[in-house]
Amino acid sequence: MKTTLNDIALCARVLGALFYYSPASAEAAPLVQSLRQEDWRAQWPQEVPQAITCGFRAPESEETLEQAWQRLFIGPWALPAPPWGSVWLDRESVLFGDSTLALRQWMRENEIDAGAASSEPEDHIGLLLLMAAWLAENGRAQALEQLLAWHLLPWAGRFLEVFCENAGHPFYTALGELTRQTLAGWGEGLVTPVAVKPLYR
Repeated sequence: MKTTLNDIALCARVLGALFYYSPASAEAAPLVQSLRQEDWRAQWPQEVPQAITCGFRAPESEETLEQAWQRLFIGPWALPAPPWGSVWLDRESVLFGDSTLALRQWMRENEIDAGAASSEPEDHIGLLLLMAAWLAENGRAQALEQLLAWHLLPWAGRFLEVFCENAGHPFYTALGELTRQTLAGWGEGLVTPVAVKPLYR
């Protein structure tokens, strides 16, 4: 893997928290504030286009960041880009589908505890990124490669494409673009071939 484990740990923890937690939460609020400054670009392992930083710094529109997060990740209406892998990988576009069960089996084989007592499927993009950060922080390079190549990258590109098209808020459009660019860089550095899986959305 060309990208260092430290770089992946940093990026995955930031991106995962912003996808998984409310922007007002203790986990995400400091990250939101950091991305609204200019100096974070120098710390990001990859070059970040100016358009992305402008998106993070765009003034609030009629829809607040919290309202946008609610619309994109919680509902009550249909989510424009559901953040769970099985929605994209399973023919019936269901939660807890075969791809989720395969991820759980892989986690058991690698003694990875999701660490969440919630009913959230483990294949939420935020949780997968946080899991990638944990693996990188603990030096588990082989498991990290497998997680990315088998369980995240096969569907994340399509998810992020739809997410960016439908984000409807400059901050989340920028987050989607930054994530897409970051994951593409990771994919280029993998030794493990990225699995080719049919997508149903």
